[in-house]
Amino acid sequence: MGPQSSGKSTLLNHLFYTNFREMDAYSGRNQTTKGVWIAKAVGIEPFTIVMDLEGTDGRERGEDDTAFEKQSALFALAVADVVLINIWCHDIGREQAANRPLLKVVFQVMMRLFSPRKTTLLFVIRDKTKTPFEYLEPILREDIQKIWEKVSKPQEHEDTPLSEFFNVEVTALSSYEEKEEQFKEQVAQLRQRFFNSISPGGLAGDRQGVVPASGFSFSAEQIWKVIKENKDLDLPAHKVMVATVRCEEIANEKFDGLASDENWLALERAIQTGAVSGFGKSISSILKAYLSEYDAESEYFEENVRNAKRRYLESKALQMVYPAYITMLGHLHSNAFNNFKTRLEGCLDRGEKFAASARTCQHYAMLEFDNEFADAAIQQANWDVSKVREKLSRNLKAHTSHVRSERLSQLLAEYERQVSAALNEPLESLSEAPGTDTWASIRSLLKRESDAAASAFFSALTGFELDQATIDDLVQNLKEYARKLVEKKSRDEAGKVLIRMKDRFASVFNHDKDSMPRVWTGKEDIRAITREARLESMKLLATLAVIRLDDTKDNVERVLFSAFMDGTGSVHSRDRDFRVSGDPLASSTWREVPPEKTLITPIQCRALWRQFMAETEYNVTQAVSAQEAHKRGNNWLPPPWAIVAMAVLGFNEFMLLLRNPFYLVVLFVTYLLGKAIWVQTDIPGIFGNGIVPGLFALSRRFPPTLMNMLGRLASEGQDRPTPPHQHATSQGFRHQSQASDSVSSWVCDPADSDSESTNTS
Repeated sequence: MGPQSSGKSTLLNHLFYTNFREMDAYSGRNQTTKGVWIAKAVGIEPFTIVMDLEGTDGRERGEDDTAFEKQSALFALAVADVVLINIWCHDIGREQAANRPLLKVVFQVMMRLFSPRKTTLLFVIRDKTKTPFEYLEPILREDIQKIWEKVSKPQEHEDTPLSEFFNVEVTALSSYEEKEEQFKEQVAQLRQRFFNSISPGGLAGDRQGVVPASGFSFSAEQIWKVIKENKDLDLPAHKVMVATVRCEEIANEKFDGLASDENWLALERAIQTGAVSGFGKSISSILKAYLSEYDAESEYFEENVRNAKRRYLESKALQMVYPAYITMLGHLHSNAFNNFKTRLEGCLDRGEKFAASARTCQHYAMLEFDNEFADAAIQQANWDVSKVREKLSRNLKAHTSHVRSERLSQLLAEYERQVSAALNEPLESLSEAPGTDTWASIRSLLKRESDAAASAFFSALTGFELDQATIDDLVQNLKEYARKLVEKKSRDEAGKVLIRMKDRFASVFNHDKDSMPRVWTGKEDIRAITREARLESMKLLATLAVIRLDDTKDNVERVLFSAFMDGTGSVHSRDRDFRVSGDPLASSTWREVPPEKTLITPIQCRALWRQFMAETEYNVTQAVSAQEAHKRGNNWLPPPWAIVAMAVLGFNEFMLLLRNPFYLVVLFVTYLLGKAIWVQTDIPGIFGNGIVPGLFALSRRFPPTLMNMLGRLASEGQDRPTPPHQHATSQGFRHQSQASDSVSSWVCDPADSDSESTNTS
C-alpha cells in the first residue's frame, strides 16, 4: 500500500514476478490500480499471495472520500503477514508529508482489530537520495513512533507500545526511472528476504492466528464482508469462524471419502455374511488414513476448532462403522455360542460328566470371544462391549441350563423306560392269573426294581453336580413313576376284570385239580364245581378292586364273599335286596380304602358280578346237559321191570334154547353180526344227536355195511376149504366156528371201520 502513483505495482512486479498493471508515464500521472488486485508470487517458497491495493491520496476519489482507503488498509492488515508501505524519500522528516495520513489510517484501523496478530510493516523508501540509509531509518522510525503516540487508542491499549502490534522493517530503493539497473539489483536482494519468510526470524515469522491456504478464500471473503458493513473486525472470532467452516468442510469431505472407500465397502459387504478376520485392524487403518488426511489439511487452523471438528469427524465415522462393528460382534457371539454348543455336545457324547464339561466349554467360549473381540476392536473407538459379553455369558448359562434339563429329562426317560421294561412283563404275568399273593408279589417287584433303578439313577446324576434336594426330587420322581406305572397297569387290568373273571371261571370249571379237561360223566358235583369256580372269580374281583401297594389291610374280599357267595352261592337274592339299608355294596367307596386307590367301586362290583353270572350261566347249563346226555347215552339196559317181565314171559323160549343147541349157535352168530353192525355204523354216535337224525343216518349206513360184511364172509369161506376125511357134523360145526372167527376178526379190524365210522354230528 502507499500513495497513488508511487510505483507500488512496478515494485510488486519486479519483486514477485507478477503482472499487475503499471502506470504509463507518457500518458500522465493518474490512477492505475483500482480496488484490490491479487496474484501469485512466482518462484518463491513457501506459496505466497501478493495483493496490490489502490493508492491513497488520489484525486479521483477526492479529499473527503477516504472510506475505501481505510477499508483496504484494514483488509490488508487483517489478511496479510507482511505489508509493504511505499514512502517517498523526500517526505521523511516532514510534518505534512504525504505518508503521514497513510500511517494514521494504518494505525487507526488497527484499533478496530480486536487482539490482532503481529504484522510486519516493511517501509520501502522510494527514490532514495544521497542521504545515507543509516540516517534515514532512525528518522522514519521516530516519525512512526510519533504518529503512533498521537493516534487515539482504546483504554486497554492506551500504553501499549507499537512493537506489540507491528514488526517494523525499513528498506530503501533507488529510483526506477533514473537508476533502473541499481533498482533491479536492490529489488532482487529484497526478494531473497521473502524466501522461507515463515521461518523463525523471517519477515512473516510471527505465525500466530494465521489462516491456512485452504481457508484463505473463504476467510478473505468474510473479512471483506464485515469491513464493507462497517463493523468492527474481531479477528480471533473470525479465525474461529473460518476454522469452523473450513474444518467442517474438510471433515465432511473426508467422511464422504470414507463412505465411498472401496476397502470399507468391501468390508461392509463381507461382514453381512460372516465374521471377517482382521476386521478391527482394517477399520482402524481406514479411519486412521482419513483422520491423518484431515489432520494434514487442517493443521494450520485454530487448534480448538480443529480438534473439535476432528472429534466430530471421528464420531461421525465411528457412527457409520458402528452397525458393521455390532454385526461383527454378533458374528463373534454366534460363533462362540455355536462352538460352545458343538463342543459341549461332543463332550457329552463322549460320556464326559456334564458339569465339568459345561464349565470347560464355557471357559473356552468366553476365551474365544475375548480373543476374537481383541482382533475386532477398533483403535479409535472406546465402545463398551461388556453388555455383549454379559449377553454371551447369559446365553451360555441359559443353554447350559437348557441342555441340563434336556439331559436330565432324557436320563429320567431312559430310566423310566428301563423301569417300564422291568415291570411290564412281570405285571402282565401277575395280572393274567391274580391270586391272594398277587399284591405282595407286585409290592416286592416294585420295591426291587424301583430301588435298583433309583440307585443307578442316583449314580448317573453325580456328574451334573446338582444340590441334594434336586437329586432327591429326581430320584423320588423316578420312584413315583414306577408306582404310577403299576397303578396304571392295575387300572388297565381292572378294566378287563370281567374277561379275567370269565377266564378264571372257565379254567376252574372246565379243568380238574390236575388241569385236565373235565368230562361230564355224571359222577361230578356240578354244584360244588360251580361254587368253587365262582369263588375263584370272586377272589379275582376282590384282588383287582383295590390298589394294595402300601400293604394295608382291607375287607373287600370279605364283603364280596358275604354279598355273593355266602349261603347260596348266587347273587339273585342279593340283587333283589339291592336297596336294603346296610348293604355294603350300595356305596361308591370301600370302607377304609381311599378313593384314589379304588379301582372298582362296590356298585361296579355288583354290576360286574351280575353280568358275570349271566354270561357264565350258559357254561353251567351246558355242563348239566352234557352230564345228563352222557348218562342217557351210557345206559342201554331196559328198566328192571322190563327185565323181570322178559324173564317171566320168555321162560319157555329160554328152555327151548337149552333143549336145542342149534338155536344157540344161530343166536350167537346173530349177536356177532349185530355187534359188527353196531361198531361199523357207530350206533351211539348216530343217536347221540337225536332219534330222527339217527334213523336217517342208520338208513344210509346199514345197507352198505351189511353188504360189506357178507362179502368178506364169502371171501373168507373160499380161502379156507374143508378136508375130505372130516365128518359132516364136524364139518358143519367147523364152518360155523370159522364163520364166527371171521366175523369176530372183522369186528375188531379197524381198517374198514375208519371209512364208515363217521360222526353225523
